Amino acid sequence: MQLYNFFRSGTSHRLRIALNLKGLPVDYVAVDLRTEQHLKDEFKALNPQGLVPVLVDGQRVLIQSPAIIEWLEERHPTPALLPSEPDQRARVRALAAIVGCDIHPINNRRILEYLRQQLKADEAAVNAWCATWIAAGFDALEALLAADTTRGDFCFGGQPGLADVYLVPQVESARRFKVDLSRWPLISAVDAACMLLDPFKKAAPLQQPDAA
Repeated sequence: MQLYNFFRSGTSHRLRIALNLKGLPVDYVAVDLRTEQHLKDEFKALNPQGLVPVLVDGQRVLIQSPAIIEWLEERHPTPALLPSEPDQRARVRALAAIVGCDIHPINNRRILEYLRQQLKADEAAVNAWCATWIAAGFDALEALLAADTTRGDFCFGGQPGLADVYLVPQVESARRFKVDLSRWPLISAVDAACMLLDPFKKAAPLQQPDAA
């Protein structure tokens, strides 16, 4: 498999974690968003949206990180990223969706570039924008984690899963946008527990070959 991605992309980061948790090796193909390689015809032939990540498996070309991660879960079910019980699966998916649907999409690169270039926002304003939506999502996540009295060190249960796959890259992004994480101790503790594990360490942005 080939993974077309960018080291600092949150969606790429979450997919790298999922692949690592499942022990699936991939060939790393860097797509440099800084030089707009994602907008070139060669890459758009793979993904007409011009977005990373893209996972290529033989003749299959898979786009959109939620769809790719679900595909991985179906094709490579062990170790599982989702619990077996339907109500628990819904809870884990909801935790992931707070990041994947409500925080990340309005803080991703193309939105921020629009703020900078079209609305002439300076970096302080961009950081404030990001912090607003990160805080709103993290407040909800923190409350949900606190309410789960059976939870171990991770977002759900005692093993990392789908919710952690989504959360850790968002925590990394929060740090980059200078968000003070001290108000969310449970989220910070989950992030710390995950970062003790090799699949998360190896997926970290600064560990990627294009991070220079």
